[in-house]
Amino acid sequence: MAVIELNEENFETTITGNDFVIVDYWAPWCGPCRSFAPTYEKVSEDFPGVVFAKVNTEDEQGIAAHFQIRSIPTLMIFREKVIIYSEAGALPESAFRELVTKAGELDMAEVHRQIAESQEQGGGQQA
Repeated sequence: MAVIELNEENFETTITGNDFVIVDYWAPWCGPCRSFAPTYEKVSEDFPGVVFAKVNTEDEQGIAAHFQIRSIPTLMIFREKVIIYSEAGALPESAFRELVTKAGELDMAEVHRQIAESQEQGGGQQA
């Protein structure tokens, strides 16, 4: 699957309409972002069940602000509408592949149970 560009119009439907979405927050002027882009594209080809998306933080400042993106590149992984990973910095290809694989192996029933438990206790935080 090709990497898709997210914007204000398609961001929410992409996240809510897919069980596994990885978002790369980047900007055209960011050297590490440009260096990571070919790795992101290459790894996306090996995980057809995962939606790989990019948000240009220059063009989509509202999305970047909503998710409090302070450093780029930042990778964010959504599984079943839950942010399970959010970290700034480009990854080497092997580490990125391992991250995607482990994110796919995560027991989401357990994650949802922990979220519900936390919300019942008044924490309201996502895992």
